[in-house]
Amino acid sequence: MLLCDVGNTSYHFLDEEGDYKQSVKTFDPKTITQKVYYICVHSHINLELKKLENWINIATFVNMQHYYKTMGIDRIFACEAITHGVIIDAGSAITVDVVTNNIFEGGFIYPGVHAMQNTYENISSALKYPFNYDIDLTVLPKNSQDAISYGFFKTLYSEVIAHQKDIYLTGGDAQKLLKIFPHAKLVESLIFDGMKKVLKEIL
Repeated sequence: MLLCDVGNTSYHFLDEEGDYKQSVKTFDPKTITQKVYYICVHSHINLELKKLENWINIATFVNMQHYYKTMGIDRIFACEAITHGVIIDAGSAITVDVVTNNIFEGGFIYPGVHAMQNTYENISSALKYPFNYDIDLTVLPKNSQDAISYGFFKTLYSEVIAHQKDIYLTGGDAQKLLKIFPHAKLVESLIFDGMKKVLKEIL
């Protein structure tokens, strides 16, 4: 079985041997002749893939009434992967979604690590610091680097922990956030896990 998560910059494939990526700028999906089960956040590419009979959009297999209309399909499939917990997808934005007994309760979108670092720097060059992922969030900071780190991480941490559920980390910056959420489960394949779960129910 070949799965594909089409993002804004790449086709992310998963087959029996592992996962790999192809650039949306250079890859031609018509070169694949086998059946591909996919999701896609790229509207233009999605229109092109609809023309290919062997590319099957599995977003149509999900009950979208459980989610809100403008919710990203990648977030939806991450939610489909778990039964109970909080999902933190740490990419260019950080999305946090809460699932209880297979039901999506809601979620929020937070600036990503790089976006927030740029925000501080844009306020003042004196705030141009990398985040301190080893910061102690139980103690108020007494230096600038820890002050911006605390301001960013404490709010996120407090909101996530308040739900008192297992935490699932995924996305490009998930490994970094594992220091802020040391008891979280790092699941890099979460979206693919959701795709597999949905396909198992219909095939």
